Amino acid sequence: MKVILNQDVKHLGEEGDVKVVANGYARNYLFPRNLVLPYNTVTVAYFEERKEEITARKQAKRTDAASLKERMEGFTLELKMSAGPSGKLYGAVTNHTIAEEIAKHGFDIERKRIDVPGLTIKHTGKYTVVIHLYEAVTANLTVVVNAQEEVRTPSKAPPARRRYQRENREEAAVNKEVTAAAVPVVTEEAVEAVPMETEAAGPETGAK
Repeated sequence: MKVILNQDVKHLGEEGDVKVVANGYARNYLFPRNLVLPYNTVTVAYFEERKEEITARKQAKRTDAASLKERMEGFTLELKMSAGPSGKLYGAVTNHTIAEEIAKHGFDIERKRIDVPGLTIKHTGKYTVVIHLYEAVTANLTVVVNAQEEVRTPSKAPPARRRYQRENREEAAVNKEVTAAAVPVVTEEAVEAVPMETEAAGPETGAK
């Protein structure tokens, strides 16, 4: 079905554009929301009368796009991603990733308008991403991908405590060796050589 857009429709076109769409899409979605009008001599004449108004709105969009281009090209998007020693990312940076990240900085751009070199970024480094803003107006966005620093889990004991424990263990081992060296070894021969004390004989009793 041939229709004329009555206002801007996301993923379809702008006000005044002539499009061919599926019948079901037009009847069930576009017409009930007054987004389009059927293409005929009456509607064509209607849009001809609004031509200057529509042209002025498009010019305002071009002006906004030029301003947005200047802002985006003066901005650098820095991303931190998990990567290996060679710089290869464990994941990948896509247009969806960039759309989400620049939205945090106030840039509301559809991901389909973002052209990533090679479709995805798989290594750390500096890249230029092309953003399609309006008509032929594009912005070159600088994207820097850095490796994310790994967070190491600390040992159960802090370094000072571990050193103190190690020194205590070493000192205990030395004391044990010294103690063992100071205690004489008593053999069976030595025991037999020691004279046995006998009790002194008392006065004899019962002598006649």
